[in-house]
Amino acid sequence: MNGLASAAIKMAGLRGAAWALDPRIEPGRHAALRPAGPESARIEWLYWVIFWICLVVFVLMMIGFARAARISSTSVSDRAILEDPQGDRRSAWGVGIGLGITTLALFVVLVFSIAEGRPIEGVATQNDVTIEVTGHQWWWEVAYPNSEADLRITTANEIHVPVGERIAVVMKSGDVIHSFWAPNITGKRDLIPGYASAISFQVDTPGTYHGQCAEFCGLQHAHMGFSVVAESKREFEAWQRQQLQSAIEPSEPETKRGRQVFLTHACVMCHTIRGTTAASQMGPDLTHVASRNRIAAETLPNTPGALAGWILDPQSIKPGNHMAANALAGDELEALITYLESLK
Repeated sequence: MNGLASAAIKMAGLRGAAWALDPRIEPGRHAALRPAGPESARIEWLYWVIFWICLVVFVLMMIGFARAARISSTSVSDRAILEDPQGDRRSAWGVGIGLGITTLALFVVLVFSIAEGRPIEGVATQNDVTIEVTGHQWWWEVAYPNSEADLRITTANEIHVPVGERIAVVMKSGDVIHSFWAPNITGKRDLIPGYASAISFQVDTPGTYHGQCAEFCGLQHAHMGFSVVAESKREFEAWQRQQLQSAIEPSEPETKRGRQVFLTHACVMCHTIRGTTAASQMGPDLTHVASRNRIAAETLPNTPGALAGWILDPQSIKPGNHMAANALAGDELEALITYLESLK
């Protein structure tokens, strides 16, 4: 086995270093307090409202505890039970006021939560782009529907959207309960098997934003990530045109051999590459796999070494996933990687 194949075997142990070194694999800002659109801005505003209410209540409680501790700090001999009707009345008033403030604070939080939650959970009547997202164990299928079948775009784990436009996302699950969550962009939405749901949002700041499945869905739940790539309308349209193209026809001998390896091994049983005879839909569409920043649902960078490690022994990298190991010879693996790297 040659150097590439040997290095690939070690990929599981080295992938953390690769994330730190490769500039293409930075997963983007992942924080609900860094809003990139109006929906996430509402969530951030509600967070700070609740935070300051809780802070004020906490400070008042600490003051009350400190005062009570100071008053009751007497010696054991002085701890006689004395009747103090006036003090009892003051204490009753204090407890009543505390209960009133607590109840009022809870109602304020409830009202603001409902007021801010409705616009986030609803779907706008007019949307510029519609996207279909299907959750699988453990990856995301992303499709841009079109009434003409040849204009439908299908990709995986990477959602491209134009900046400043309304986006509708129609979601469903292919197996178990998942939850779609892009903290910088909008709130969570559960994907229930047998039901379809939808959200709409807008991204105002260009960038790459990391998302995550937020509902435990099995062994590799933690490695079920996705990216939202927000770009200008011109860049988005250029990406669409590129995604609509079939896979390029190989011209180099090594690339041709790589395609042959793909079509004569287990790869063809699970994946699609448009323009070839590979048309299975069990796994992600690989027609433009080289154009993606990451692979394996954000688990690995899209580099030759990571791709080789994923092909040879995916179970050592993401145990329990539904991709089987592929026992390829070193020269076959190199040819296959060369071909997949050409699918931009």
